[in-house]
This record gives sequence, C-alpha cells and structure tokens, in this order.
Amino acid sequence: MTYCLLLLSVVALTAAVPVPRLLTRASWPEREPVVALWVWQCLVATVLLCCLTALALGAAAVFGTVRAQLFAPAPPAVTAAYDLSHASPWTTVLTVLLACGAAWTTAMLARELVEARRRRARARAELLDRAPDLPAGLPEGRGPLLVLEEEYPDAWWMPGSPPQLIVTTGALQRLTDHQLDAVLTHERGHARARHDWLLHLSAALAAGFPRVPLFAHFCEQTHRLVELSADDTASRRCGHLTTALALIELNQHRGVLSCSSSHRLLGERVDRLLEPPPRLGRRHRALTTAAASLVPLLPLLITFAPGLTALP
Repeated sequence: MTYCLLLLSVVALTAAVPVPRLLTRASWPEREPVVALWVWQCLVATVLLCCLTALALGAAAVFGTVRAQLFAPAPPAVTAAYDLSHASPWTTVLTVLLACGAAWTTAMLARELVEARRRRARARAELLDRAPDLPAGLPEGRGPLLVLEEEYPDAWWMPGSPPQLIVTTGALQRLTDHQLDAVLTHERGHARARHDWLLHLSAALAAGFPRVPLFAHFCEQTHRLVELSADDTASRRCGHLTTALALIELNQHRGVLSCSSSHRLLGERVDRLLEPPPRLGRRHRALTTAAASLVPLLPLLITFAPGLTALP
C-alpha cells in the first residue's frame, strides 16, 4: 500500500508541476486548440484521480470501517496484498490532507456553480429590463437569437437551456452579412461545445488551489483555447479573413489592436486568423489525443495493480 501511495504521489506531482509548464511553452496548442483542451482536461483528471484513489487507500488503512466496506466483496488474498493491517503516521497525515483537499475542492466547485447561476440570473434580468416586451420565458419567446438596441457592436452567448445568443443593433449595422454569420457561428461554437462548464471547472480549481501550477495554467489556457477553438469553427465556415474582419469590427471600440494585456488575446486571435498556423496532421492529432486519454488510466492501474496480481 505504501508503494501505491508513493507512485500516486509521484504521478500527481509530475502532472501538476513540470508537465503544465512544458505544455504552456509548446507551440502546437495554438494550432490545435481542441486537442490542447483535451490534453489539459486529461492532466487535471489524472491529478484528481491520483488524489481520490490515494484518499481511498489511505482511509482504508486508517479506518477499519472504510476498509471493511471497500474490500468487502474482495477475496482475502486481495486484501492481504494491499497490506492494510497497519497505517504509518505519514499515511494518516496524508489521508487527512487529502480529505481536506477533497472537501475544499467540492466547496469551490459548489461556490462557482452558485455564483455562475447568480450571474446568469442578473444577466437575464438586465436583458428583460433592456427588452421589456419579452415574455417571462425568454428563450422560448424570441428563439435562440435576441437583438438589443445598443450603439456599440457586440455579440455574446448566454449559457442556459437552451443557450441564448444576443447581438446588438450596432453589430447589425456595422457588420456585413458574412461577418455577422462568422460572429454567430463563433458563439454557437461555444454553446455547442459547452465551454461554460469547462470555464467553471477551471475557475473553481484555480480559485481553490492558486499555487498549484496545473490549475493556474489550466484556467489561463482554457480561457484562451476556447476562444481559439470557436474562431476555428467560424473560420471553417466563413473563412479566416471574414472572421478576422468581424473580430476587428466587433472589438474596435475596445482597442482590439492595442498592446495592453487585457486586449492582447484579441490581437493574437486576429493575427492567427490573418496568418493561420500550419495544422498538425491527422496521425499526429490522433496520437496526441490517444496518448492524453491513456494518462488518466495510470492512477487506476497503480491502484488496482496489487489486487490484480493477487488474483489466482
């Protein structure tokens, strides 16, 4: 059991510290944002599974009740293979720390979901105030697209069931039909991929564990990669130049071409659309996706290895 806990700790630390730093320095995520998002999710799943399985093994070693429940259906040889008869002091400390971490993670996720629901309710109330002729059932009353009277061009996506697309009259006046189609396709790409859930998860983990490099980079990169992914969705349908021009027109009053940090991502997106980077080949994309999908299996393999070897 000690051997399993050490291996799980090594895998978790490797996935949480050096690998994210290497991934942020790589250039291929900009070319394949969807694959990069999947790799980040697999790394996060690996760390969470390492912590969860280590918590289960530690609790089984420290508490006899947990051990009896967890290994009740297992043969005696399997229980003996884990050597859970006694728990060292460091195992007890690790179990307590992992239990606190699990409770804190749950609290952060719950807080993020509650705050997201409140923000969504306030946004819908503002929409109702700006468009008072709408009925109470906002999505059903006007369909998936809502037009608001506003001087500045803008368009955004509001998560919900179903999701709501909002566009201002300023955008309708400034954008051409093809540019408007690109903007709406971009926003529909967010809705179709359910990027809101990914953003909530990354924000909750970064807020709960700001000093863990994986979670901090995961939050930062998720906000960047979901926009690049939606840009690719729009450019495949409407063209790179049309999507870039639509992005410029939509954000020109915000200083899209400025060098300030708050608008740097907009400038990077425009440059990327005007000069599309070379994409990875299908074989490389498939290999990267498959390799990333296998990484979360490591904690499960380490956890179940003693029991599998003990079976006749």
